[in-house]
Amino acid sequence: MFLTLFLIWIVLNGRTTPDVLVTGAAAAAVLTAIFWKLTGFGPKREIRALRILPYLAGYAGLLLWEILKASLRVTGFVWSGKAPEPRLVHFSSGLRSGAANALLANSITLTPGTITVRQQNDLFLVHCLRGEYARGLNSSGFIKLLKKMETIWKV
Repeated sequence: MFLTLFLIWIVLNGRTTPDVLVTGAAAAAVLTAIFWKLTGFGPKREIRALRILPYLAGYAGLLLWEILKASLRVTGFVWSGKAPEPRLVHFSSGLRSGAANALLANSITLTPGTITVRQQNDLFLVHCLRGEYARGLNSSGFIKLLKKMETIWKV
């Protein structure tokens, strides 16, 4: 956090004179200390958060790829004129944290052709436009990445 605040200070100030650097470092240190005190975040959790960033970037890329694939699949289905065969599917994600389960539920809902109807802990009820859209929900790349993030975060 200190480094981020310090870099923002330098970018917004536009100069790198000694007085600007010292003032920026002091301000960033004070703000970081206040943030840690108020939130209980601390340096260890900050390091863990930095280690998760590549996985979050991979998750965002995977989500965009799945949205694109599902969009094409649903568009093809709509243009085919076939009748939908909706299914309600129950599955367990095996994820331990509420944040990971919420992220998974939102990712499922963002993907065309599927909607998370209910999510309690790691139990999901998902509505799929067609039965084939439900294949692999409980072993998706989303769950694998979220489990890796949970091990880093030590949930």
